Amino acid sequence: MSTETTASVSTHILDTSAGRPAEGVAVHLSARSGQRAQDGRGGDWQALGGSVTDADGRCKDLPALPEGTTHVRLDFAVEPYFEKTAKKQADAQQDAPANRDSGPAVFFPEVAITFAVVPGEHYHVPLLLNPFGYSVYRGS
Repeated sequence: MSTETTASVSTHILDTSAGRPAEGVAVHLSARSGQRAQDGRGGDWQALGGSVTDADGRCKDLPALPEGTTHVRLDFAVEPYFEKTAKKQADAQQDAPANRDSGPAVFFPEVAITFAVVPGEHYHVPLLLNPFGYSVYRGS
């Protein structure tokens, strides 16, 4: 039985369209704790801070969760990452024929993942990302 009073969270992002880690993505962490008796829902979200993914696509310095946290939200700002990636690809292929559609470079400009936690557990939440879709799971 764990004696820890809080849960912990880590994440990383893999850009599946490029087959490599997504570097430079801003990630914000929020938490809520307790339950409101009248409707059974959690309290207000508390912004805890954030980080930016490193060259390995990992956030190694996410803030600690406060004691009593029951739900966690990770907000990934992916639009700037894909805009930067698209510009790099365009620069690298400046002599190649244009291959663009009329839509935005990314369909989901933000990804928000909300999950429940229990004290003493570690939650690693990887994000598999491409410009037009994403997948998330509880890792180890």
